[in-house]
Amino acid sequence: MKINIQKNIRIKNPETRDFLADAYYPEGAEKLPLVIFVHGYKGYKDWGAWDLMANKFAEGGFFFVKFNFSHNGTTVENPTEFDDLEAFGNNNFSKEMSDLDALLAYFSEHPSVDFSKITIIGHSRGGGISLIKAYEDDRIRVLITLAGVSNFNYRFPSGERLESWKNSGVMYSENKRTKQQMPHYYQFYEDFKQNEERFTIQYCAQHLQKSVLIIQGTEDDAVKDKEAFLLNDWCKDSELYIIDGANHTFGAKEPWHSDDLPPDLDNAVLRSITFIFENFK
Repeated sequence: MKINIQKNIRIKNPETRDFLADAYYPEGAEKLPLVIFVHGYKGYKDWGAWDLMANKFAEGGFFFVKFNFSHNGTTVENPTEFDDLEAFGNNNFSKEMSDLDALLAYFSEHPSVDFSKITIIGHSRGGGISLIKAYEDDRIRVLITLAGVSNFNYRFPSGERLESWKNSGVMYSENKRTKQQMPHYYQFYEDFKQNEERFTIQYCAQHLQKSVLIIQGTEDDAVKDKEAFLLNDWCKDSELYIIDGANHTFGAKEPWHSDDLPPDLDNAVLRSITFIFENFK
């Protein structure tokens, strides 16, 4: 099977700014189920083994899209590096939700897409964003979270650290891989507080009327497995799939030099493919 790969498709979003997406799908196929992959915090579409994951979904019979959020710190000129830390600092959840709308609008007209069969897959923080989007958007029928977060609020600082952030207007988080000091402007917290009801993952999960697959590793240092158990408890129609020994990125890392998916990520992808087909029978 020949896979058609379209890299760095420019998506316009007047509410944020232009961003890039990749599409992977079997050549010549029509009316394929659409799968959208949402990266997490300090993530981007070309990280690690995401290309191999995209190819695996395409081989499975899907139209697979991965993309960079408009304010994830990369640029349309350089989508694999955090070249724009100013944009990163000005990112917020509202902008990410807007980008998802622009992405869906762009691919809704593609002749190879069956727009009645949409799945959204989110990794880490992207899992929380994906759950909220699945709750809000009737077009999305299936949700899959990979090491997805269950709560945005407690990831913000509190007390003196929050006051210090407010007073200075910025706080920094080091990227352990690149050693960059990545800024978060206080507007990020303000946007969350102004829209806290919308961005409460628990509420969205408890009112979600869709099929959900929650995939979680037992050795995840970034998102503990208790968050997966909470999501599973909250969702009405969910399956919890625990991968023993898997870490936060299911064995992938940046850079990824192998031509094969790491076993844990391959496991997650295969279960996801089966789950989607089970729900689109």
